[in-house]
Amino acid sequence: MPQTTPKGLQRLAFGGDYNPEQWPESVWQEDVRLMREAGVTMVSVGIFSWALLEPESGRHDFGWLDRLLDLLHAHGIRVDLGTPTVAPPAWFYRAHPEALPVTAEGMRYSYGSRGTICHSSSAYRTAAAGITTALARRYGSHPALALWHVHNEYGVPVSACYCDGCAAHFRNWLHETYGSVEAVNEAWGTAFWGQAYGSYEEILPPRVTPTVGNPAQQLDYRRFADATIRENFRMERDILHELAPGIPVTTNFMTALSQCDSIDYWAWGREVDLVTNDHYLMTDGRRTHINLAMAADLTRSVAGGAPWLLLEHSTSGVNWQARNPAKRPGEMARNSLAHVARGSEGAMFFQWRQSRRGAEKFHSAMVPHGGTDTRVWREVVALGAGLEALEEVRGTRTVPDVAVLWDWHSWWAQSLEWRPNEAHDARERADSFYEALYDRHLTVDFAHPESDLSAYPLVVVPALYLMTEAAGQNLREYVEDGGTLVVSYFSGIVDEHDAVHPGAYPGALRDVLGLTVEEWSPLLDEQRVRIEGPGGASLTGDVWTEFVRPRGAETVWSYADGPAAGGPAVTRRRLGRGTAWYVSTRLDAASLDAIVAAACEDAGVAERAALPRDVEVVRRAGDDGQRYLFALNHTAEDAEVPLDGSGTELLAGAVVGTAAGTPVGTAAGTPVGATAGTPVGTPVDGKLTVPAGAVRVVRLDG
Repeated sequence: MPQTTPKGLQRLAFGGDYNPEQWPESVWQEDVRLMREAGVTMVSVGIFSWALLEPESGRHDFGWLDRLLDLLHAHGIRVDLGTPTVAPPAWFYRAHPEALPVTAEGMRYSYGSRGTICHSSSAYRTAAAGITTALARRYGSHPALALWHVHNEYGVPVSACYCDGCAAHFRNWLHETYGSVEAVNEAWGTAFWGQAYGSYEEILPPRVTPTVGNPAQQLDYRRFADATIRENFRMERDILHELAPGIPVTTNFMTALSQCDSIDYWAWGREVDLVTNDHYLMTDGRRTHINLAMAADLTRSVAGGAPWLLLEHSTSGVNWQARNPAKRPGEMARNSLAHVARGSEGAMFFQWRQSRRGAEKFHSAMVPHGGTDTRVWREVVALGAGLEALEEVRGTRTVPDVAVLWDWHSWWAQSLEWRPNEAHDARERADSFYEALYDRHLTVDFAHPESDLSAYPLVVVPALYLMTEAAGQNLREYVEDGGTLVVSYFSGIVDEHDAVHPGAYPGALRDVLGLTVEEWSPLLDEQRVRIEGPGGASLTGDVWTEFVRPRGAETVWSYADGPAAGGPAVTRRRLGRGTAWYVSTRLDAASLDAIVAAACEDAGVAERAALPRDVEVVRRAGDDGQRYLFALNHTAEDAEVPLDGSGTELLAGAVVGTAAGTPVGTAAGTPVGATAGTPVGTPVDGKLTVPAGAVRVVRLDG
């Protein structure tokens, strides 16, 4: 079985993408000296170096990479070595212009960026296999090598090509998937609009049409594109496994960013030896630390709960958003340790030294343009020391409280044209439900709709438009066995081919919810509805309403106005030993919290009201029973966190809580994310003080 942790790495991973080819070799010695000063343990190398490693087809130049890997090894720095297949050289495209992808509109992209690849191109596959083989043979046994890094951020910026080569490949994929053109016609519902095919040769990719194309065809093409990219990853992975046994193989995911919604990471998580992820804060006015937590939880879930690795994030601002603010003092460390709290085995960055040229020259780095006399550099050095102090958490697992169902195929289907209300956004509902759980200080696992859910007292279905009959049966059995389920509107509507389930809405979920929906009545812009419930409680909804008919469910909240006035808005059904809730409108944050609170009570999920808002408390635990508490304060005020007993705060090395009945005060050092003189403990029994913007990590006693 392949190794699943970076070979030879004895500490948490800390470092970043290192691109020394952008600098004269005289800078390399300075780089490794600074890496040692910062506590760097691993760097990613060679990701965009194909043109340098193979300047002409079949002619390799490894001299510079030999010297670099030897230098890094001499200084005790492990290497995550990239296969540079995300950026083929200019000579390749000159020889094979057909390997440049074509858009659905018929435009062929030009050379000059990255990831500009038709993944069906046989010429690309041959060239990619060639450079991967050459690297594996030369460096597979190099003592610095810890991890193979295949390609880079698959699906960015091009996830699908629509050229004639892809058309032929798509037809082969359809034959392998369905077995006959008749089965394709049935799955796609081609009887509608007279689209029936008489042979595979008549089938093309879903290119631009005068009006809406076949939705099932579009959905299958997204599956085909994802599978095709994954084929190329497996090709490289298998070469590396054969020629460099014992070295784990990964590729960097982007699980929770919209740029990579074309990738089915449930499938990809089964293909890599170690799940790794890139995450960048989305500065859109929201509480960015919640999206960070969501990304980390989703990545851990894709890894099956096992430790994973944050392979890229930023020390400060990025360069590709409309506005790119710098991170506030302490925010870099807080971001990094939030990922570690949620299962990452370290914190890596893009990149080590900030570029002077190219498209990302204004993207922050560990060594900024201003050099070492900068706040960013000082925080990098402090973070390196902090991660070294947390070495003992390696191999432990984050402890979840509840689950949220997540399925990329459903997002793909939901995003197609002509849905009842374009203002309904399935991802927005997922974000909102996650935020409601986050604000109740619950750690979330994400789960596939057909996976085993028995470990979770509460499961939330934010908006899964596509759901198989098997998934519906899985949720029924979950509730009957004692689980609590919360389902949002427009879920369970279609099967895996985007065909509406037979019978009334909500299709696959009718039985478990104990209701039918006779009709949807989406709301107009700015239209709101009031919902009345127990004791005169009032909720607010927008975007969507439904005419719900209970068939075993009880009405808990009713529409007070709007199209469905007087009808059920929120229902609850007792089924077996469990409970199923249904929410038929888009609730605002306060209203959604009321539903989540009621569901948590049903599920027996403990109330954590004593924790302040925007103060995270996450636990990791080892197989030996050792427990760790991470407390991250995202606010501008000091906060107190309940502490069960006593323990040792690892970042400062101080005893905290109550030891033999004696509270502990401050430690000599300054913990990561804190300012000099801030307290580590507190004179109040059972409380841990977390200063504004700071992080505390406690090894709990007992």
